[in-house]
Amino acid sequence: MTQLQQAGGPPGWRRRAVVLLAWLLVLLCGVVVIARTQIGADLSAFLPKSPDVRQRVLIEQLQSGVASRTLMLGIEGGSTEQRAAVSRAVAKEMRQSKLFELVQNGDVSDWSDSGTWVFEHRYQLSPGVNPGHFTVEGLRDAINETLSMLGTPAGNVIKPFLDRDPTGETQRIAMELVPASSPRSEDGVWMSRTAPRALMIATTRAAGSDLDAQAVAIAHVHAAYEAAVRDMGAEAPKLLLSGPPVFSVMSRDKIKTEAIHLAVVGGIVMGGLLLLAFASPRALVIAFLPVATGVVIGTASVSLVFGSVHGLTLGFGSTLIGETVDYAIYYLIQARQVGAGAVAGTGWQRWRDLNWPTVRLGLLTSVCGFAALVFSGFPGLAQLGVFSIAGLVSAALATRYVLPVLAPDGATGMGMRRYMAQLAGALVRGLPRLRWPLAALGVAALALVLWQGGHLWRADLGAMSPVPKASQQLDEMLRNDIGASDGGVLVVAYGDDEQAALRHTEAAAARLDALVDSGELVGYETVTRVLPSLEVQAARIAGLPDAETLRANLAEATKGLPLPASRLGPFLADVEAARKLPPVQRAELADGPLGPILNTLMYERPGGGWGTLVVLHPGAKFDQGRLEAALAGLPEVQVVDVGRELASLYQRYLHEAFVQVLLGALAVVVLLGIYLRSWRRLLAVCQPLLFAVVLTLGGMAVLQAALGILHLVGLLLIVAVGSNYALFFDQLRTTGRADEDTLASLMLANLTTVVSFGLIAISDIPALSSIGRVVAPGALLALLLSAAFARSVGPSRPARG
Repeated sequence: MTQLQQAGGPPGWRRRAVVLLAWLLVLLCGVVVIARTQIGADLSAFLPKSPDVRQRVLIEQLQSGVASRTLMLGIEGGSTEQRAAVSRAVAKEMRQSKLFELVQNGDVSDWSDSGTWVFEHRYQLSPGVNPGHFTVEGLRDAINETLSMLGTPAGNVIKPFLDRDPTGETQRIAMELVPASSPRSEDGVWMSRTAPRALMIATTRAAGSDLDAQAVAIAHVHAAYEAAVRDMGAEAPKLLLSGPPVFSVMSRDKIKTEAIHLAVVGGIVMGGLLLLAFASPRALVIAFLPVATGVVIGTASVSLVFGSVHGLTLGFGSTLIGETVDYAIYYLIQARQVGAGAVAGTGWQRWRDLNWPTVRLGLLTSVCGFAALVFSGFPGLAQLGVFSIAGLVSAALATRYVLPVLAPDGATGMGMRRYMAQLAGALVRGLPRLRWPLAALGVAALALVLWQGGHLWRADLGAMSPVPKASQQLDEMLRNDIGASDGGVLVVAYGDDEQAALRHTEAAAARLDALVDSGELVGYETVTRVLPSLEVQAARIAGLPDAETLRANLAEATKGLPLPASRLGPFLADVEAARKLPPVQRAELADGPLGPILNTLMYERPGGGWGTLVVLHPGAKFDQGRLEAALAGLPEVQVVDVGRELASLYQRYLHEAFVQVLLGALAVVVLLGIYLRSWRRLLAVCQPLLFAVVLTLGGMAVLQAALGILHLVGLLLIVAVGSNYALFFDQLRTTGRADEDTLASLMLANLTTVVSFGLIAISDIPALSSIGRVVAPGALLALLLSAAFARSVGPSRPARG
């Protein structure tokens, strides 16, 4: 046995090879999982897993409802003819792609099949069909109304069908199917009333949560536009595109890009700091291995547990660099083996025996803190907890087992670390004199935080969205031009089966008609206009008279009219044929020309049963309270105020997060108490962490920042990072002397953490910048306060080597 092995040095080359091979295999598996992972960006991941009735309706709509699948297009600039030509070309290509359920631009040239189907089934679909409609008086009134329209612009459409539809059922259905607030038409397509802009609205087939499919649909729109303007030159109209699918794909791409950007920039900056500190490229590479391990394993773990990774969780990976690199710094500096009597290759063992227990305890406190998030009822928050725990544990294990194989004696070069140790020594000697002023400042900060109370925590879910203001303004502009509902208030009817959902929808529509008559609603859109329930269809067919009765009534009704009964033989034949038609079923309609309308307004619910969406067009006198009162008492009909429900959900979300953080903090205190076995030592370790959190909150209160969930996650990170500093100072306090290498490692670890989170604080992603603005100052305060309250730590030892 060699001297190195007798001294307890690192194991032989076979054992080292096994460790490295196992580590590389785990990393490879993680990379494979990540490569197959779907990245999401919709904020429905931050909605509860166990919602109530209204929340369930809201989540269904956010994930797969029509609002989450609607694109709005504007074709701006150029001449009127160019805009119309581009609109028709893009719409045609979109319809042919089969990526969209419904494409509307005011062009009715492709709706001939729909018109034919409606005409054939007009007596099942028309709301005017009832027994009184075919009496002598009813027929006379209906025929007079139809004749009066012959002199209007619609007359050319009505005249060819006059002999077969003198009562105007087809026209009545068509008027109901036209959106209540559609744009004006020019050159055969929709045009804005306020700007030189053609307009279009489309609904994708893919669910709103399927961002890959949404990205394909959006790319297809751009390709269709490029093809349409290819020969128009520099004067070609430009494309404006907005809607929830655009926002979701934009958010995902922006978060991924920003996360990569932050990781690269942060890596370069920290790499420069570590290179100055270690004066060794090899040590620099080794220092980043635990970081890479933590990010890969954290992301893969979330993917395996949840099936996908939210973009905010991915962005959170860049924040993990700031803490996981600390483990490598502690090892590379504290495992140095220099001076008289040092045996080469044994530094790792001294670090394992002296410093690893402290690092391990700091890791456990971090795990306890983030474990509270894992059990959250909100998937997005639970993802952050799983990511943090898996990332920190894997990074710490890589430090414990992989780094001793690659650098048994740590990083031997000194670089700038001597100066860091000297600065840290000065802080250790000087900061305890400021402990009482710092304590007083902490008490003042606590008083300010308590005084502001709930007003301080006033952020909402929208504050987590990275969609820029310009994109939001474009969306509002196009929505106003098109007259599309903003989705602020939803009316949803549902039932155990298709017919129950349709019956409940018809009941709601009957009450909404009163609001239309009073002017509170301009109109509304409902699936029952193309698919009435079987009961309603049966009642309409039953209201059709037999041939003899209708012939007699018609002869009497047409006396004195310019349309004699002798011309209406086709009308009699069609009514008789309609009496024998089978009822319209959803399956038949879904495969027909009106399938897009059906699939837009009716859907199968994820938990079973069916739902329908009633799209409202509010009028100038719209009052939500009267809407709710009008629909009150209807079974299985819900009025959902999206803004109010999201605000309520967020408050529940915030309250639950506070409870979980407090439970996590309690678990940390219990763990430290069990390990330290001393109330005095426990107080000494927890005191700087508490003051760091309070002073950070106080600073946010002074700046009047609106705090939210991710600021709370940032406070957890302060405790996670700061616990390592406090525990190392407890270790130094126990020995009574401040070891130079330990002080240098703490100084460098804190510097890299503050720089890492400082870069994140200036990110364009609000969710990431929220964390950075909390953790960067909080981590610095945690180190300074740990030094300030370390009363019994002596002066630093002279530099070794």
